[in-house]
Amino acid sequence: MIELDVKLVYRRPLGFEERGTHYCPGCTHGVAHRLIAEVLEEMGELQHTIGVAPVGCAVFAYNYFAFDFVEAPHGRAPAMATGIKRTLPDRIVFTYQGDGDLASIGMGEIVAAAARGEQITTVFINNTNYGMTGGQMAPTTLPGQVTTSSPLGRDVERQGYPIRTAEMLATLDGAAYVVRRSLHDARNIRLAKKALRTAFEVQKQGLGFSMVELLSTCPTNWNMTPANARVWLAEHMLPYYPVGDFKVSGAIAFEKQGGN
Repeated sequence: MIELDVKLVYRRPLGFEERGTHYCPGCTHGVAHRLIAEVLEEMGELQHTIGVAPVGCAVFAYNYFAFDFVEAPHGRAPAMATGIKRTLPDRIVFTYQGDGDLASIGMGEIVAAAARGEQITTVFINNTNYGMTGGQMAPTTLPGQVTTSSPLGRDVERQGYPIRTAEMLATLDGAAYVVRRSLHDARNIRLAKKALRTAFEVQKQGLGFSMVELLSTCPTNWNMTPANARVWLAEHMLPYYPVGDFKVSGAIAFEKQGGN
């Protein structure tokens, strides 16, 4: 009998439930989910974490994570997370929100939470459209981008300019760590995972509000193949939403210690 030396290189994170996904093929919500589960497992915090799901494509996020999760009304995840964290300050509490949920109906909530310096973390998925309801124009839709509600492309003279949420929140004193990363290729996915780890560590240290914005693909509503959607993100989203660190003052000590 031939004995094979098998090395495990890939497995389901302990923070994931064993179930199929409702996300469209090529959607990078699943990548973001996995990164969160991996980071919390590596931190040993799976039993001490509470997530808050949004209204949007990730409305069923609680079905996928093997730790405590609650559902918030549309746009109100930061308020719910604030109440949970103040009641259970020893827990890691995070919101998982799309651009419609966070940057439209929930804009007041996220600005207030960041301004107050709430000890919560937000994972913000930016795919430039309302994914769940059919691909309508969102606050993040690019100038000239075609959506179901802007069939001729976003006209900035009539509909205004996209909101750069990370840059805006970084101006608030209560924000300790605000960065943008992307999920369109392996290198950027690795950088996104490091940013999520830092954001959760900032929360553990009580340094203030933290947010990681993740540029994400939406092949179905962009009417593209998954491969073409990744290229489109790199060519069109990155110039308008450059990846980078916009507020890292609260994370400097952790990063210098090699936390990433």
